[in-house]
Amino acid sequence: MNDAWVKVEDISFSYGDKKALQGVSFDIKKGDLFCVVGPNGGGKSTTFKILSTLLSPSTGFVEFWGERGDRSLRNIRSRLGVVFQSPALDKKLSVEENLFYHGRLYGLSGAPLREKTRALLERFNLADRAQEKVEKLSGGLKRRVEIAKSLLTDPHLLILDEPTTGLDPVARKEMWDYLNVLRKQTGLTIIFTTHLMDEAETSQRTLFLDQGRVLVSGTPSELRARLGGDVIARSEERRVGKECRSR
Repeated sequence: MNDAWVKVEDISFSYGDKKALQGVSFDIKKGDLFCVVGPNGGGKSTTFKILSTLLSPSTGFVEFWGERGDRSLRNIRSRLGVVFQSPALDKKLSVEENLFYHGRLYGLSGAPLREKTRALLERFNLADRAQEKVEKLSGGLKRRVEIAKSLLTDPHLLILDEPTTGLDPVARKEMWDYLNVLRKQTGLTIIFTTHLMDEAETSQRTLFLDQGRVLVSGTPSELRARLGGDVIARSEERRVGKECRSR
């Protein structure tokens, strides 16, 4: 689509004989909060890895703001902010040092790096923790540091892989409050994966993946109108049936 900020076209990927994705297509508009939801093994993490350029699709392509991912890799990577499911912070460094050294890896230095670091620490209410070692922080605060770090390079797209895993309900709410304020203030485009339906419902558009295929996509209100309780019941019967056969 012409107005797509990110366009995923008929991508497939396999791990050996196991098909992780099979002909997946979707698009994301600029400023969207876009969710990919599905059960474990449904294809969420593989989609995340392809969008973050860690994997190349076996077939199909991904286009970022008009640039093909397989043709402009370095340029695209410099405009991505990525937060992995597993923490990617140096626990022995302070909050400020984690941001500072990440910025240096991306070629930032001097006053611009110091100013960006200070601004992000203030935006995420981390200024009073700047000199504290990451290992002493709560899970919710660590997530804030990771997101702040990913935003140092002013990304066009922020990609989050099950970002609230391991967080308590209060920390989850705080994280999403910060991200939504940021998106509204800056127009940042965010895509995240989850298996939590209450998180999926907060997005502007949601894509359901199962066994590597797109089951359905649309806005939360559209999906509520299209999907009834009988769909959930069939899914539950299939799950229970599998469990019974395995016993």
